[in-house]
Amino acid sequence: MSEQKPLVITKEDEIFTLFPRLPILTNLQTGWQGISFGYMCQPASAFPEVSTSQCHSLVIFTHGARVIHAERKMGGRRHRDAVCGGDIVITPVNVGHEASWEAEGDFILLGIEQQIVAHAVEEAADADQIELVPHFATPDPLVYQIGLALKSVLENNPSGSRLYAETMVNALSVHLIQHYSTGKLILKAYKGLPRRQLQQVIDYIHAHLEQNLGLAELATLIPMSPHYFSLLFKQATGMAPHKYVIHCRVERAKELLLKGEIAIAEIARLVGFASQSHLNFHCKRLLGVTPKTLQQR
Repeated sequence: MSEQKPLVITKEDEIFTLFPRLPILTNLQTGWQGISFGYMCQPASAFPEVSTSQCHSLVIFTHGARVIHAERKMGGRRHRDAVCGGDIVITPVNVGHEASWEAEGDFILLGIEQQIVAHAVEEAADADQIELVPHFATPDPLVYQIGLALKSVLENNPSGSRLYAETMVNALSVHLIQHYSTGKLILKAYKGLPRRQLQQVIDYIHAHLEQNLGLAELATLIPMSPHYFSLLFKQATGMAPHKYVIHCRVERAKELLLKGEIAIAEIARLVGFASQSHLNFHCKRLLGVTPKTLQQR
């Protein structure tokens, strides 16, 4: 392995060019803010020492119980990893990472901008004191499940996935701070969102249903960190923000469908669904009937 200075990655898609094969799936066209995602299947190969100037990087291995051995250098330390599906590797911002592996395997490459991690729970910790620590292959079921959830939403609803993805990455950021950082995180107990602030967020959601809403965008209305906003919003409404937005879209669509004046595909667009099929799916799931059935009533 080379002792040259790491190649610095500054753009989210630059890392993909270092692998023999292109990603199977990415989030490059989804509008996710501060997050990069690539689902890869790569043959036995190697990549040079790289570091990222803006993002913390996670590799989430998804190849099952089969062991793949890898020679890895990270932060100046060398290690021989025996990697199984469910393991993760954490490379903090500005830390060099070089690897070679001896068999084909699939994995998720996830980048999270450092300010997203630092501000996930800014009320509970000093952002300047939070420093993620490099980790070689380590099993982490929660990170693994979040990675699979992000992969699933990209496969099934990429254009309408922003709020869900940012909610998942916010939860992941809190987990990383709690378990893989030098900072001490003490989560506060909040009594709840004041009715006025809750109504402000609800009004904003209704006024912007057709838009690709983001978690930080909604949390800024309070203002509050995304983590606490998600907790208190669910406490107040009984639903996570992304589920509440879907509920509002279905209810708005129902109103328009019952009037029978607009085509179903146009209604889907007006209420913020990526396609008529997504409107159909959520109508059937939440109302028990299809949009066509509602429109014919």
